[in-house]
Amino acid sequence: MIQLDHITWKTGDRVILADVTIAIPANTYAVLMGSTGCGKTTLLEILCGLRRPTSGRVLLDGVDVTDLEPRERGIGYVPQDLALFPGLRVREQIGFAPKLRGVPPEELNQRVNRLAEQFGIAPLLDRLPDMLSGGEKQRVALARALAAQPKLLLLDEPLSALDESMRAEAVSLLQKVQQDHALTVLHVTHSSNEAAALGHLHLRMTAGRLEVELKA
Repeated sequence: MIQLDHITWKTGDRVILADVTIAIPANTYAVLMGSTGCGKTTLLEILCGLRRPTSGRVLLDGVDVTDLEPRERGIGYVPQDLALFPGLRVREQIGFAPKLRGVPPEELNQRVNRLAEQFGIAPLLDRLPDMLSGGEKQRVALARALAAQPKLLLLDEPLSALDESMRAEAVSLLQKVQQDHALTVLHVTHSSNEAAALGHLHLRMTAGRLEVELKA
């Protein structure tokens, strides 16, 4: 479960997030919509520990993680630009986080191969990012986010770089990933079609405040 307890974030005199309080149940696929610059990405960065809130607390499964480093939170994060490491091959991208955490080489190799098979990128394991298409990069970024076996997955506009012909397949993939890995997902999007197809819980950010929307 994700719990945001009176989260506020300011830069100078500007309030980006204003007293955000929400609980997202475990194993829920939540989608977050809102206009550009309204604070959606800031909220994800606070959740995963890249920003510290001005005030308020972040709790995951009832544990206060507000003061924990990103690597200690058990979160997978896919930023909007995917942030693949330019000098690492696909197998190194996927294995990056578990290797840092000391996963033994044999187990690491098995985990990388298993995720590569699941995401249909096994033939790409020795390629560098500049040799991948947009859809392939997206799959690598998702596999990398899941390699550390998180309970929570944060997605910032993960399908924005894909054309319409690829989006339906990507939506199906995200649905399967959430179910197969029993994940709680928070997915930022501007697409009402994505939100309708994926979201168990619909949220909207307006002027730094978060509201729950009823599904039509």
